[in-house]
Amino acid sequence: MQKTAARWGFYLLGMLVLAMGLTLNTKTGLGASAIVSVPFTISQKTGWSFGDLTLVAYCVLVAAQLVIKGKRRQWTDLLQIAVSLIFTRFMNLFAALIPYQSGFLPADLALLALAILLTGIGAAMTVDMRLVPNPGDGIVAAISMLSGRELGFCKNCFDFGCVAVSLLLGTAFGSPLLGVGLGTLISMVGVGRVIAAFNALCRDFLWQKAGLTQPV
Repeated sequence: MQKTAARWGFYLLGMLVLAMGLTLNTKTGLGASAIVSVPFTISQKTGWSFGDLTLVAYCVLVAAQLVIKGKRRQWTDLLQIAVSLIFTRFMNLFAALIPYQSGFLPADLALLALAILLTGIGAAMTVDMRLVPNPGDGIVAAISMLSGRELGFCKNCFDFGCVAVSLLLGTAFGSPLLGVGLGTLISMVGVGRVIAAFNALCRDFLWQKAGLTQPV
Protein backbone atom coordinates (compact mmCIF):
# COMPACT_ATOMS: atom_id res chain seq x y z
CA MET A 1 0.00 0.00 0.00
CA GLN A 2 2.82 2.36 0.90
CA LYS A 3 4.64 1.64 -2.35
CA THR A 4 1.44 2.16 -4.36
CA ALA A 5 1.03 5.55 -2.72
CA ALA A 6 4.66 6.37 -3.51
CA ARG A 7 4.14 5.35 -7.13
CA TRP A 8 1.16 7.66 -7.56
CA GLY A 9 2.96 10.37 -5.60
CA PHE A 10 5.95 10.29 -7.96
CA TYR A 11 3.59 10.23 -10.94
CA LEU A 12 1.60 13.28 -9.79
CA LEU A 13 4.76 15.14 -8.84
CA GLY A 14 6.17 14.40 -12.28
CA MET A 15 2.99 15.74 -13.86
CA LEU A 16 3.30 19.00 -11.94
CA VAL A 17 6.98 19.36 -12.80
CA LEU A 18 6.27 18.65 -16.48
CA ALA A 19 3.44 21.22 -16.57
CA MET A 20 5.75 23.80 -15.01
CA GLY A 21 8.53 23.02 -17.49
CA LEU A 22 6.30 23.35 -20.56
CA THR A 23 4.81 26.58 -19.23
CA LEU A 24 8.21 28.13 -18.49
CA ASN A 25 9.34 27.20 -22.00
CA THR A 26 6.61 29.42 -23.44
CA LYS A 27 7.49 32.27 -21.05
CA THR A 28 10.99 32.61 -22.51
CA GLY A 29 9.75 34.18 -25.73
CA LEU A 30 11.95 31.68 -27.58
CA GLY A 31 9.16 29.38 -28.74
CA ALA A 32 7.34 26.46 -27.14
CA SER A 33 8.54 22.91 -26.62
CA ALA A 34 8.04 20.89 -29.80
CA ILE A 35 5.26 18.67 -28.42
CA VAL A 36 3.02 21.67 -27.64
CA SER A 37 4.21 24.02 -30.38
CA VAL A 38 1.03 23.58 -32.43
CA PRO A 39 -1.44 24.70 -29.73
CA PHE A 40 1.01 27.42 -28.67
CA THR A 41 1.17 28.78 -32.23
CA ILE A 42 -2.63 28.90 -32.42
CA SER A 43 -2.76 30.52 -28.99
CA GLN A 44 -0.31 33.24 -30.03
CA LYS A 45 -2.47 34.15 -33.02
CA THR A 46 -5.94 33.86 -31.51
CA GLY A 47 -5.33 34.78 -27.87
CA TRP A 48 -7.12 31.62 -26.79
CA SER A 49 -5.88 29.83 -23.68
CA PHE A 50 -2.70 27.84 -24.31
CA GLY A 51 -3.74 25.25 -21.72
CA ASP A 52 -7.19 24.80 -23.25
CA LEU A 53 -5.77 24.42 -26.76
CA THR A 54 -3.25 21.90 -25.43
CA LEU A 55 -6.15 19.90 -24.00
CA VAL A 56 -7.81 19.87 -27.44
CA ALA A 57 -4.53 18.77 -29.05
CA TYR A 58 -4.10 16.00 -26.50
CA CYS A 59 -7.63 14.72 -27.14
CA VAL A 60 -6.77 14.55 -30.85
CA LEU A 61 -3.64 12.55 -29.99
CA VAL A 62 -5.68 10.11 -27.89
CA ALA A 63 -8.13 9.64 -30.77
CA ALA A 64 -5.19 9.02 -33.12
CA GLN A 65 -3.85 6.39 -30.71
CA LEU A 66 -7.15 4.53 -30.75
CA VAL A 67 -7.04 4.40 -34.55
CA ILE A 68 -3.38 3.33 -34.69
CA LYS A 69 -3.77 0.61 -32.06
CA GLY A 70 -6.82 -0.89 -33.73
CA LYS A 71 -7.81 -4.09 -31.93
CA ARG A 72 -5.04 -3.52 -29.37
CA ARG A 73 -6.72 -0.43 -28.00
CA GLN A 74 -8.11 -0.57 -24.45
CA TRP A 75 -10.68 1.47 -22.61
CA THR A 76 -7.93 2.56 -20.21
CA ASP A 77 -6.41 4.56 -23.10
CA LEU A 78 -9.25 7.03 -22.52
CA LEU A 79 -7.84 7.79 -19.06
CA GLN A 80 -5.29 9.91 -20.88
CA ILE A 81 -8.06 12.46 -21.48
CA ALA A 82 -8.76 12.73 -17.74
CA VAL A 83 -5.04 13.08 -17.06
CA SER A 84 -4.80 15.74 -19.78
CA LEU A 85 -7.66 17.70 -18.25
CA ILE A 86 -5.88 17.88 -14.89
CA PHE A 87 -2.49 18.48 -16.49
CA THR A 88 -3.65 21.41 -18.64
CA ARG A 89 -5.45 23.04 -15.68
CA PHE A 90 -2.08 23.21 -13.95
CA MET A 91 -0.57 24.71 -17.10
CA ASN A 92 -3.20 27.46 -17.02
CA LEU A 93 -2.57 28.00 -13.31
CA PHE A 94 1.19 28.26 -13.71
CA ALA A 95 0.81 30.58 -16.70
CA ALA A 96 -1.36 32.89 -14.63
CA LEU A 97 0.88 32.83 -11.54
CA ILE A 98 4.26 33.35 -13.26
CA PRO A 99 4.67 37.05 -14.19
CA TYR A 100 7.93 36.69 -16.15
CA GLN A 101 8.37 39.01 -19.13
CA SER A 102 10.83 37.90 -21.80
CA GLY A 103 13.15 40.23 -23.69
CA PHE A 104 16.50 40.03 -21.91
CA LEU A 105 18.28 37.21 -23.74
CA PRO A 106 20.61 36.00 -20.92
CA ALA A 107 17.64 35.73 -18.54
CA ASP A 108 15.52 34.10 -21.25
CA LEU A 109 18.21 31.49 -21.89
CA ALA A 110 18.58 30.81 -18.16
CA LEU A 111 14.82 30.31 -17.88
CA LEU A 112 14.92 28.06 -20.95
CA ALA A 113 17.58 25.89 -19.28
CA LEU A 114 15.37 25.58 -16.20
CA ALA A 115 12.34 24.79 -18.39
CA ILE A 116 14.21 22.03 -20.22
CA LEU A 117 15.46 20.58 -16.94
CA LEU A 118 11.96 20.50 -15.43
CA THR A 119 10.36 19.16 -18.62
CA GLY A 120 12.85 16.30 -18.82
CA ILE A 121 12.55 15.40 -15.14
CA GLY A 122 8.75 15.58 -15.22
CA ALA A 123 8.50 13.48 -18.37
CA ALA A 124 10.88 10.86 -16.97
CA MET A 125 9.03 10.60 -13.65
CA THR A 126 5.60 10.14 -15.23
CA VAL A 127 6.80 7.57 -17.75
CA ASP A 128 8.91 5.66 -15.20
CA MET A 129 5.86 5.04 -12.98
CA ARG A 130 4.13 3.10 -15.82
CA LEU A 131 0.66 4.41 -15.08
CA VAL A 132 -1.37 6.57 -17.50
CA PRO A 133 0.94 8.05 -20.17
CA ASN A 134 0.87 11.64 -21.27
CA PRO A 135 -0.87 11.66 -24.71
CA GLY A 136 2.35 12.91 -26.28
CA ASP A 137 4.18 9.85 -24.97
CA GLY A 138 1.23 7.60 -25.76
CA ILE A 139 1.06 8.56 -29.43
CA VAL A 140 4.81 8.03 -29.85
CA ALA A 141 4.54 4.59 -28.27
CA ALA A 142 1.63 3.73 -30.59
CA ILE A 143 3.59 4.88 -33.66
CA SER A 144 6.58 2.84 -32.51
CA MET A 145 4.37 -0.24 -32.12
CA LEU A 146 2.83 0.21 -35.57
CA SER A 147 6.07 0.95 -37.40
CA GLY A 148 8.36 -1.39 -35.49
CA ARG A 149 10.87 1.44 -35.15
CA GLU A 150 12.75 2.35 -31.97
CA LEU A 151 10.89 4.61 -29.51
CA GLY A 152 13.50 7.37 -29.49
CA PHE A 153 13.53 7.54 -33.28
CA CYS A 154 9.75 7.83 -33.36
CA LYS A 155 9.90 10.56 -30.71
CA ASN A 156 12.33 12.58 -32.81
CA CYS A 157 10.19 12.15 -35.92
CA PHE A 158 7.04 13.15 -34.07
CA ASP A 159 8.69 16.27 -32.63
CA PHE A 160 9.92 17.28 -36.07
CA GLY A 161 6.39 16.75 -37.38
CA CYS A 162 4.94 19.01 -34.67
CA VAL A 163 7.44 21.73 -35.50
CA ALA A 164 6.71 21.41 -39.22
CA VAL A 165 2.96 21.79 -38.62
CA SER A 166 3.63 24.79 -36.36
CA LEU A 167 5.74 26.44 -39.06
CA LEU A 168 2.99 25.85 -41.63
CA LEU A 169 0.36 27.31 -39.30
CA GLY A 170 2.60 30.27 -38.54
CA THR A 171 3.09 30.87 -42.25
CA ALA A 172 -0.68 30.76 -42.78
CA PHE A 173 -1.03 33.30 -39.94
CA GLY A 174 1.58 35.56 -41.55
CA SER A 175 4.50 34.76 -39.23
CA PRO A 176 6.27 31.40 -39.72
CA LEU A 177 8.09 31.61 -36.36
CA LEU A 178 4.99 32.59 -34.40
CA GLY A 179 5.24 29.64 -32.02
CA VAL A 180 8.64 28.22 -32.93
CA GLY A 181 12.03 29.61 -32.01
CA LEU A 182 15.47 28.89 -30.67
CA GLY A 183 13.95 27.44 -27.51
CA THR A 184 11.95 24.94 -29.55
CA LEU A 185 15.07 23.61 -31.26
CA ILE A 186 17.15 23.50 -28.07
CA SER A 187 14.39 21.73 -26.14
CA MET A 188 14.07 19.07 -28.85
CA VAL A 189 17.61 17.98 -28.03
CA GLY A 190 17.88 19.03 -24.41
CA VAL A 191 14.78 17.35 -23.00
CA GLY A 192 15.89 13.95 -24.26
CA ARG A 193 19.32 14.39 -22.72
CA VAL A 194 17.78 15.39 -19.37
CA ILE A 195 15.52 12.31 -19.45
CA ALA A 196 18.51 10.07 -20.13
CA ALA A 197 20.57 11.65 -17.33
CA PHE A 198 17.70 11.56 -14.84
CA ASN A 199 16.98 7.91 -15.55
CA ALA A 200 20.64 7.01 -15.20
CA LEU A 201 20.88 8.76 -11.84
CA CYS A 202 17.44 8.38 -10.27
CA ARG A 203 15.24 5.77 -11.98
CA ASP A 204 16.43 2.76 -9.96
CA PHE A 205 15.82 4.68 -6.74
CA LEU A 206 12.31 5.68 -7.84
CA TRP A 207 11.50 2.13 -8.91
CA GLN A 208 12.67 0.79 -5.56
CA LYS A 209 10.53 3.26 -3.62
CA ALA A 210 7.52 2.62 -5.86
CA GLY A 211 7.87 -1.18 -5.73
CA LEU A 212 8.61 -1.51 -9.44
CA THR A 213 11.09 -3.76 -11.16
CA GLN A 214 12.96 -3.30 -14.41
CA PRO A 215 10.81 -4.52 -17.33
CA VAL A 216 12.07 -7.53 -19.22
